Amino acid sequence: MKAYQHPEVKNVPLTAVMHALSDPCRIDIMRQLLKNTELACSAIQLTVSKSTASHHFDTLRASGLIHTRTQGTKCLNSVRINEINQHFPGIINLIEESK
Repeated sequence: MKAYQHPEVKNVPLTAVMHALSDPCRIDIMRQLLKNTELACSAIQLTVSKSTASHHFDTLRASGLIHTRTQGTKCLNSVRINEINQHFPGIINLIEESK
């Protein structure tokens, strides 16, 4: 299984977080993850190809917004809520409240 790299949120610039949240598909991924503790990539409902979805997950991971761990053959994703709230207060609320 692939070993995922996760930056320390404190080292991620706000511009990287804002870029990651500039795409409606990535906002949708974040909202689905916020409604659940952890979801497999395949459990997240998206209308894009698998390779495009992988790109979106990579972008969210690189910006420090999500954490991905492997369990067997599954990749399980979760939002790094505590770290994000500490370094970017209010971002999670904006994601949840925006439409």
